[in-house]
Amino acid sequence: MPDAVTICECFARDGLQHEPEFVPTATKVALLDAFADAGFRRIEATSYSHPSRVPGFSDASDVLAKIRRRPGVGFKATCPNPRAVHRALADLDAGHGADELSLLVSASESHTERNLRTSRAGQWQRVEEMVALAGGRFKLIGVVSVAFGCPFEGAVDPGRVADDVARFAELGADLVTLGDTTGVATPPSVRALFARLDPAVPVVAHFHNTRGTGIANAVAALDAGCRNFDTAMGGVGGHPSAIRYGAGLTGNVCTEDLVSLFDTMGVHTGLDLDLLAKASAACEDALGRPLHSMVARAGFAPTPNQETP
Repeated sequence: MPDAVTICECFARDGLQHEPEFVPTATKVALLDAFADAGFRRIEATSYSHPSRVPGFSDASDVLAKIRRRPGVGFKATCPNPRAVHRALADLDAGHGADELSLLVSASESHTERNLRTSRAGQWQRVEEMVALAGGRFKLIGVVSVAFGCPFEGAVDPGRVADDVARFAELGADLVTLGDTTGVATPPSVRALFARLDPAVPVVAHFHNTRGTGIANAVAALDAGCRNFDTAMGGVGGHPSAIRYGAGLTGNVCTEDLVSLFDTMGVHTGLDLDLLAKASAACEDALGRPLHSMVARAGFAPTPNQETP
């Protein structure tokens, strides 16, 4: 059997947080349904960020209420603080909650202060409170942002990142995401960090393609044993539109491009390429512009048995 990976489609949350204009709720719901149709089993649907801080997700509860649920598909929402978990619980009690919650920390003090408005110690206290509030009712995804480097402090101690992963594992996280927030990772740094991690909890590789190294880093993570990846259609996303740091293209690894590569490598994603292409086109229609996927322009690469001399 070929190797297999799980890809979480992040267009609707990490992708759209970069957009300056509000994307209509009906459009988001249609895209999320299209992602599930294409075969994604994990989909990042929205965020419970404060509506005044990230207004693009002011419709979080409406989105979760309107998506079409189906067995085996988990929808994820981001929770930056305990207030967000209370909102998630209210939606769950109303019958339309998220299946998974992302709980955030940053590997540097400066990014924590800028992005989460607290200290690292303060955010870990929040995370412990959020885990207790969740009460085992959600699948919990720990997220370590700026895991490979901070836009304010530069290099990040990989030992600190490994400790953060272990701490999430101790708190009962089902997965822990390593976020290359401003795209500074390289294949050697990916291999080195993965070698330090405790295998007690599966790790998700979340790379941004700021410097064109996202797919190379994903392959390095695959080679290091990672089998869970975050990507976004068209390579959109990055930091919220009201928060500026770093430079260049801040977006995620393009789903279409990584799936195409994995497909030719014999790595099973469980995705229908025809429906994936339709979802890719729908994302471009939703944002009204061509996005950054190479595959969206050239088509999926032929598998080896399709190649001609």
